[in-house]
Amino acid sequence: MTLPMILALAVLIVMIVLIMTDVLPFGAPPLLACLLLVVVGLSTVPEAFAGFTNSSVLMIAFFMVPLAAMQKTRLIGRVKRSMGELVKKGGYKSYALLIVVVMLGASLAGTGATGYYVLVVALVSTIPYEKKLPTSKLMMPLGLATNHPLAPVNVALIYGVMITALEASGYTGGVSMVSFALVNLIVSVGFLAWALVAYRLLPDHPIADPAPESSAPGGAAVVSAPGGGTPAPGNGSGPLPLATGTNRDLALRESDRGGLPAWKEYATGAMFVVSVVAMMLLNVLGDLAYVVPGLCAFALLFIRMVDFKEFRESLFAPVILMMAGVIGVADALAKSGLTGLVGNSVADMVGSSVSPFVLVLVFALLTSTAAAFTGSNLGSVAIFAPIAIATFLSLGLNPVAAACAVAVAGWNGHYMPIDGLPAMIFGMGRYKLTEFWKFTVPMYLIRILVLSAGAVLIFPV
Repeated sequence: MTLPMILALAVLIVMIVLIMTDVLPFGAPPLLACLLLVVVGLSTVPEAFAGFTNSSVLMIAFFMVPLAAMQKTRLIGRVKRSMGELVKKGGYKSYALLIVVVMLGASLAGTGATGYYVLVVALVSTIPYEKKLPTSKLMMPLGLATNHPLAPVNVALIYGVMITALEASGYTGGVSMVSFALVNLIVSVGFLAWALVAYRLLPDHPIADPAPESSAPGGAAVVSAPGGGTPAPGNGSGPLPLATGTNRDLALRESDRGGLPAWKEYATGAMFVVSVVAMMLLNVLGDLAYVVPGLCAFALLFIRMVDFKEFRESLFAPVILMMAGVIGVADALAKSGLTGLVGNSVADMVGSSVSPFVLVLVFALLTSTAAAFTGSNLGSVAIFAPIAIATFLSLGLNPVAAACAVAVAGWNGHYMPIDGLPAMIFGMGRYKLTEFWKFTVPMYLIRILVLSAGAVLIFPV
């Protein structure tokens, strides 16, 4: 191992320890890690803080503005009330139903769709605490359910990644997209099974700040904006009043009767929908998709749906700092050669004497672990897919199962809170790392096992 690899590993460990021990506020450890990368000479300042000009981070940061504005509308109030009523009914049936509904929604959005998971996580974050079904029991399963379509019809992105890797390695045989979708379905079923089993393991605690007293009828309190932002008061467009019990219901009814002018509600809804659609069509629109949420955010600023303080706090919410900071660390790990070294070492160690299933499992574990630590789905697949395919071809085996498992595994890490989706869940759910791991580590292992088994079953080696 070279000195840059050792230094990169040391910085990564420092960052993880700080996140685990809660010594610093959420979002701060990756920023310190970026500074340390410059101090030890692994990165220049622009390289270490490249996450702050990353297209995806900027897209999500600007999307936090329409998201905050939507919290003020009666539409979101009704959606939250419907979810809240299910939560009030409480119990296991409501929990299971909510997971299935989110997974069905993911069928249209596709695996890992940014706009969809941001929407779901933000909605859950605004549901008030209920003892019968605490939102801390919903945040992790519902957030991660956005990554698992129950009817995986929108798999073109990951399928294309797999085909590209196979063709680049010289494989000329065709691969059915339907068969690829079946493997994704098997992974989704594995996730659903674990989520249903894990209900009792999930923690019970509020995920929002104690609500301050407001002038809302019935003494209703005010809920904060997603991502740590502060809702803007005034103009009759204040945040949706929420409290507990009957006070909350009264507050919701009051919010339905008054509040924003209709044209502002429609304009806000339009900006929100345009932003979500643009993010879902990222592969079609290209760079335009990254800036659409920003343009929508400025439109909301022009019509005074948000003020500049709210605009600014949304852009620099702790979850955004977390996402931006880890990119510099991920780049340093790859630049030092540490990620590649791990992959090649394990491939050499495994050799050719093990069963094809174990070989597929090892590469799926490597890819998903790299994605979990670096936050780079495509980058992890790009590193391990050629190694996996070359290994299978050299052994005289069909490489499609390995390519399929590696491609899907790139989107199935999630046991470290240093990527977009798990970082949002971890931060907005206010979990301790032990609570987070109690759900995500078994989930991760189950998903990778069923993925490897499904890939070998659907694509015999």
